[in-house]
Amino acid sequence: MSATARFQALGLTLPPPPAPIGNYVPYRIGGGLLFLSGVGPRRHDGGIMTGRLGATVSIEQGYEAAKLCGLNLLTNIITALGSLDRVDTILKVLGMVNATPDFRQHPKVIDGCTDLFVAVFGDNGRPARSAVGMASLPRDISVEVEAVVLIS
Repeated sequence: MSATARFQALGLTLPPPPAPIGNYVPYRIGGGLLFLSGVGPRRHDGGIMTGRLGATVSIEQGYEAAKLCGLNLLTNIITALGSLDRVDTILKVLGMVNATPDFRQHPKVIDGCTDLFVAVFGDNGRPARSAVGMASLPRDISVEVEAVVLIS
């Protein structure tokens, strides 16, 4: 089954492409790779999930925020490549969690994004990954995720 068909079978919808906040582009292509800029948990209506894990945001809410980041990354993949089916492998994901100093469950949060990628791309969606805590993130977003994709 193609990535597009798997995505459609999940019954999910993609948010519209986000506008960059600042002087950068949402992606760059070079050497057969797609480098995706970090995205936050932006909903379809343009609202964002904010707050800190370990304070005002639960692990379950953080997981959903990371899943939203994944959906926004899928939107940017389609914008860059024209189709999810042009993805060979999700090579690397960096997940940043807005967290209190004592929060220790960063991987459980970023699973929201990588579980989505595995559901869409199968084992080729299982990336090398870093899940780290940050003292703050732009606009107080709960999670930010960036990725590197091998283009087929």
